[in-house]
Amino acid sequence: MRERETDYEIIDFHVHPYLSEEENFCMYRDGFSLTPDEAVEDLKRAGISHICGSVLSREPFDPAKGFEQLRFLNGQALQVKEKYGDFYTPGFHIHPAFVKESLETVEWMHQNGFRLIGELVPYMHGWAEAGMDFASPGLQEILALAGEYGMVVSYHTMTEQQEQMEAMIAGNPGVTFVAAHPGEREYFLKHLQRLEKYENAYVDLSGTGLFRYGLVREGIRRAGAERFLFGTDYPITNPGMYVHAVLGEHIGEEDRRLIFAGNAKRLLGLK
Repeated sequence: MRERETDYEIIDFHVHPYLSEEENFCMYRDGFSLTPDEAVEDLKRAGISHICGSVLSREPFDPAKGFEQLRFLNGQALQVKEKYGDFYTPGFHIHPAFVKESLETVEWMHQNGFRLIGELVPYMHGWAEAGMDFASPGLQEILALAGEYGMVVSYHTMTEQQEQMEAMIAGNPGVTFVAAHPGEREYFLKHLQRLEKYENAYVDLSGTGLFRYGLVREGIRRAGAERFLFGTDYPITNPGMYVHAVLGEHIGEEDRRLIFAGNAKRLLGLK
């Protein structure tokens, strides 16, 4: 393996680890695949020393199966944790249509020292089909317990649910919310408005948006470096490109260190 490309400590807040090809979300994996161990080497080669995130599945969510599909993915996250050890902080799934099961998951997380919920991905997990969104009463009940335990919630930015996302953040001040994906300018500016308005709102830099030069600089100007976490969305994205996107921005060294690792360590209690 090549030496790390940067001397910064880098925590990738937004990764979807996998144990099988079914859970590998790389878009161009036909004829090319990486084992879970090779994926770790991929991330380390980009300079990443720790990852956080949830296991996803390409299998369509079936409400008739209840919470079992998400319980299976949570079990997979624990297997990844066992395999990766201190390299990985798992994120766990909840669902507003399954309040009892989700509350049990949050309680179990608290008892076992886990603090990261999500990524919540409504379009993959049938929220709309169940009549749910970020403002649903069931979700608020789950988040109330998460807030008592000071948990962190990673949620997928749903561009057509701006009011619902804001209601979720405003109604749960004890929960730290980290929006996944800055998005294009229109949606990034909406994120910035929420960051300016709510102290418990953050953004991770994964997915769409970071390739727009100046995004990080503008975010720091408007909301401060303390409100942004480095993320990639690996294996969907190339982690090295995201590392160098932050390295290439005209920002201060302390700002860069906060974004790369400091903020994630503070929010998740990592050492």
